[in-house]
Amino acid sequence: MRYKIENMMRIQIQHYTCLFFLLLFGFGTGLVVNAQEIKGIVHELESSQRLREVTVKNLRTNKTTETDVEGNFTISGNINDLLTFTQPGYEVDTAFIYEEGLQRIYLVRDSKSIVIDEIVISRLTDSRLALEIEKAKNEGQVTEASQNRGGLRISLSRLFGRQSKNARKNLDLLLEEQNNRKVDRLFNERVIRATVPLTDTEMALFREQFRPSLEFIETASPEDVRAYILDSYGKFKAK
Repeated sequence: MRYKIENMMRIQIQHYTCLFFLLLFGFGTGLVVNAQEIKGIVHELESSQRLREVTVKNLRTNKTTETDVEGNFTISGNINDLLTFTQPGYEVDTAFIYEEGLQRIYLVRDSKSIVIDEIVISRLTDSRLALEIEKAKNEGQVTEASQNRGGLRISLSRLFGRQSKNARKNLDLLLEEQNNRKVDRLFNERVIRATVPLTDTEMALFREQFRPSLEFIETASPEDVRAYILDSYGKFKAK
């Protein structure tokens, strides 16, 4: 009897040992197989034409890949990684990956001026957006250095010139887009879905209609954001 009990215990120990190693190696394999990938498409900004043979590099891992004939790319990476995009004839661009899903990257030709509108702005990477903001600030300045008396003087040509006016108008659009992106990084789909149930179609409308202000999102606690989402969800469903 004692021998049978010891034998059964030995078999159970062997069983659990095997199960432990199966789980261990199974999880290890799962981590490799299911390693997160970043997928996207690279376009030319103005024509939206897909670009082939664009070199894509993950700055964290130093891994590189190239876009295929349809402009598609897949590279290992995670949220918050930085990717660079290099193609002869185009300006090197950098994209910060802060949300899951298909990434669409739009490259600008070397020394090509961009005609700013809401569609173009939405296509710019964060780094390109920052460059266009600095450019608009410089072109929209209404003061210039005085050659005779020193200091600054108001330039009438800068104040009333078409280029300066357009630059100041563009600056407002660019800054609005930059602020919206800062908000969207915290007011994202993952946070919203963890709080309220929304379909994909509803999600896009909800985020657009109830995007909080930058001032709120910069100071709000996670509990504040959750309360805001719940309150906004009630208003959204009441419409």
